[in-house]
Order: sequence, then structure tokens, then C-alpha cells
Amino acid sequence: MAEQAYGNRTDLNTPKAKVARAVARNQTYGKAKEQLDSQRAVPMGGAPTEVRANSSAPRRSSGPFDRPTERPNEPITEGAPFGPGMGPAAAGIPMYNPQIAAVEELKLFAQLDQNSDLADLVSRWMS
Repeated sequence: MAEQAYGNRTDLNTPKAKVARAVARNQTYGKAKEQLDSQRAVPMGGAPTEVRANSSAPRRSSGPFDRPTERPNEPITEGAPFGPGMGPAAAGIPMYNPQIAAVEELKLFAQLDQNSDLADLVSRWMS
């Protein structure tokens, strides 16, 4: 008969399957146990697998580059801030104005700093 490590405890004599647990080294006291407990509660996923694009899926072609236009009545400058066609505001394209952006930044600084000079400057610019 094989020698038993624990004579009185039969549950400890049978070897258990070991589960791979990853624990970071050099942690502060108690952190490794906390990490192991977390891994027992929510097991880590398997190794990542390579995902390949499905080559059987049909590719959508936009057609030849030199094909006729699909919008013959629309000017090429449609949505641009110049030329014929609707402008960016009508097309729903937001316009960036650096002066308005600078004033908005100054407003934020004036609220944070509570400096009356900066608040006066912003109020003068807005009027």
C-alpha cells in the first residue's frame, strides 16, 4: 500500500487537478490571494485565437473609377464653404471657428480663475 501523507485525512491524500493561475510577483501583502480569489470567481479565458477574414464573403465593389457620376445634378462643391451648391451649414457639417473656440476656452478659464480682468475680457468679446 502506498504511503499516505495524511493518515487521518483521506480527502487530502488524493491529488487534485491543478488549475493554472497567473499571479503577479512582488505584490503587497494579501494582494496575491485577492487576485487568486478573483480568478476563481471569474475564470480567465483561453488563449487568444487568430481570426481570419472570411474569404468566401462577397466583396462590395463600388464599380470602376472612371464610371459616370451617380449624382449628375449635384455640383462637386456641394457641402463646401465655397462654390455652387449648399454650404456646410445646410449640409449639417459643423464648422470650426478658431475665434469662437478661443472665447469658449477663455470662458472656462474665467470661471475657474475668478479673475475679474479675464471675465471682463470675455464679456467685451461676446458683446
